[in-house]
Amino acid sequence: MEFIVLIVLPAILLLLGVPIFVALIASGAVGLFALGLGSLTQMHQALVGNVDSFPLLAVPLFILAGELMGRGGIARRLVDWVQSIIGGVRGSMALTTIGSAELFGAMSGSSVGCVAAIGRLLMPSLTASGYSRTFAGSLIGSSGCIATIIPPSIPMIIYGVAAQQSVPKLFLAGIVPGILIGGLVSIYLLWYARRNNIPAIGSTSFAKFLAATRHAFWSLLAPVVVLGGIYGGVATPTEAAGVACIYATFIAMFVYREMSVAQLIETILDAGKLVAQILIIVAAAGTYSYVITTSGMPAKLVAFIQDQQLSLWTLLLVINVILLFVGSILEPPAAILILAPLLVPIVGAAGMDQIHFGIIVTVNLAIGMFMPPFGLNLFATHALFGVPMTALYRGVLPFLAIYFLALMMLTYIPALTLLPLTIMGVK
Repeated sequence: MEFIVLIVLPAILLLLGVPIFVALIASGAVGLFALGLGSLTQMHQALVGNVDSFPLLAVPLFILAGELMGRGGIARRLVDWVQSIIGGVRGSMALTTIGSAELFGAMSGSSVGCVAAIGRLLMPSLTASGYSRTFAGSLIGSSGCIATIIPPSIPMIIYGVAAQQSVPKLFLAGIVPGILIGGLVSIYLLWYARRNNIPAIGSTSFAKFLAATRHAFWSLLAPVVVLGGIYGGVATPTEAAGVACIYATFIAMFVYREMSVAQLIETILDAGKLVAQILIIVAAAGTYSYVITTSGMPAKLVAFIQDQQLSLWTLLLVINVILLFVGSILEPPAAILILAPLLVPIVGAAGMDQIHFGIIVTVNLAIGMFMPPFGLNLFATHALFGVPMTALYRGVLPFLAIYFLALMMLTYIPALTLLPLTIMGVK
């Protein structure tokens, strides 16, 4: 009965095109009464209680910070700074896309925001450098996912809340995966540029680097302010997100003077719309998670998995396949809130480090963001730059292969994610 109500029912509703938050509330309500787990009072408490969380407040703040940085001239100066370092190298514009995504991700944590901010700046330059629109769009769509992995990451915040794990530790564990994926993609881009005879664009020199650094000084301080405050123990992720919003507003309006009061209000309203879409899912998932937990389904699932006597290697392979499938259909916040109550007890019973598992979840769902046919970044790239969806489906395949390689490395070599925690003495 639990399987039908809690797994089959929401799956059918989603396939029918019912909005995610409606499917979750409906499934939770049906389960609540069909399984005799409580009344509307418990449902109301679960709805409200799931968003009444101080760590979760970091999500809307980081989204707003990302929008402010993208529209206030900060992102553009970061792109120019990266180009000053690698200009003149064959394939430098593609490498600039990866480097800019890493830097923008270290300030915002928003994948779609990264696609929009970095893509608008670099799409014309990529096509002018000799890359096809399909390749450029595929690169931008896949690069945006790095912002989901490199800290501060919104999915990591939501996983930390859902699994009751330390968000700063998750951020530390996300450093190596973000750099690893960027490095692997960069190797491929260098090979691609040489194989396709992409010309070297621009040049670099120490003088140009110094000039770009002066020009981008306040932009480069943004990730230092955000991550330095968290890792230095000065601020929680939520407080650091608030500081990032204030910093970005001040720089955009009074230092770079690229944002008026009217534009600030417009940016806040646009960010608010995106936040509302996420938090209504978070609230709805509260009822669903409450019903799953109180039904005893996670314990039954753990017992079933244990009865199969799967090795940890096989278990992780199965979980990766499930996460990739779900991640290609649902946005990361919804996927985490639905799956965390089911998967966290399973990996806990298997003796797996749950910080490491949080990184596996994050990387899987990041890949799902540009995985055909429903990856959100693919739709964003199509909408922003007009690249046909069928062309994007083909274009992202090499990047999917690279991300899959990184995922396998991160899954089966825990030291890659846990090394920063060990160095900092918090493991």
